Amino acid sequence: MAGTTGSDGVKSVRRALELLQLLSQQPGDGLGVSALARQAGLAVSTTHRLLTTLEAEGFAQCDPDTASWSVGRAAFAVGAAYERRRNVTGPALPYLRRLRDQTRETANLGILDKDRLVTISQVESREIVRAIAPPGGQAPIFCSGMGKALLATWPDDEITALAARVGLPPMTPRSLTTPEAVLADMARIRARGYAVDDEEHVPGLRCVAAVVWSPSAEPACAISISGLAARLTSARLDSVGAQVAAAAQALTRHLGGRAPRGTAK
Repeated sequence: MAGTTGSDGVKSVRRALELLQLLSQQPGDGLGVSALARQAGLAVSTTHRLLTTLEAEGFAQCDPDTASWSVGRAAFAVGAAYERRRNVTGPALPYLRRLRDQTRETANLGILDKDRLVTISQVESREIVRAIAPPGGQAPIFCSGMGKALLATWPDDEITALAARVGLPPMTPRSLTTPEAVLADMARIRARGYAVDDEEHVPGLRCVAAVVWSPSAEPACAISISGLAARLTSARLDSVGAQVAAAAQALTRHLGGRAPRGTAK
C-alpha cells in the first residue's frame, strides 16, 4: 500500500494479506466485494480499496461480467516459488499418482509450517465420493495423518512441549486430547512406520501417512492417502500402510534422502 506509514501501513498490509488468503480459499467463481467484506470483517469501501491495490500488483483479479474477485497471477507465482524452494513437489507427483492408482484413494503431499500441516500437492481419487483437502489447506498437526507422521520423528519432550504450546482441542470425538494419548500414538507410528488419522480431523474420513527423509536424514515432507472410512476400513489399514510407507521410502531414495539409523523401514 504505497504512501502508508507506521501502524496504518502495517494494518493495511495485514488486511490485504487476509483478503488474499480469503481469495485463495474460494471456489473458481470467486466472491463479490460485499461477501469478502463480511468474511474479513471490514467495511465494503475498505475491502474494495485493498482489492484494487492487490489487483494493480497482480495479486487479485476481478471478473467484469460477474464483479467477482479471485487470486491473480502474481499470487500463483509466489506460491510456485514456495513449492520450488521445497523442491519436492515435482519429484513426488509420480509417486502420488502410483499411490492413488494402488489404493484408489486421494494421495497427498504435506509439510509442517508454523505448527500446522499444509497440503502442498495432491492427486485426486477417481472415486465419485472422495476425500479432498485442496493444496494450500491446513490442518491441526495432532489431528492430521501427515502431521503425526512428521511429529513422530521428533523427540518426545519436543512433542510434549508443542502440545502444551498449541493445545490439543478436539476436532472430532476421536481426536487425541492428552499428551499421554499423543505419545502412545507416536510410539505406534515409530514401530509400524506409518501414521493413521482415524477420523480424528473429519468424521467419516481416514488418512494413512508416512514421512519422507532428506539427504541430511531430516524429515522433508510426508505423503498420505485419504478416503472415506467406509472404504478405508480397519481391515485395510495394514496393507495400505505398507503401500504408503513403501512409496515414502521410494521417494526418499529418489531425493537422495536417508532415514536416521534405527528408524523403522
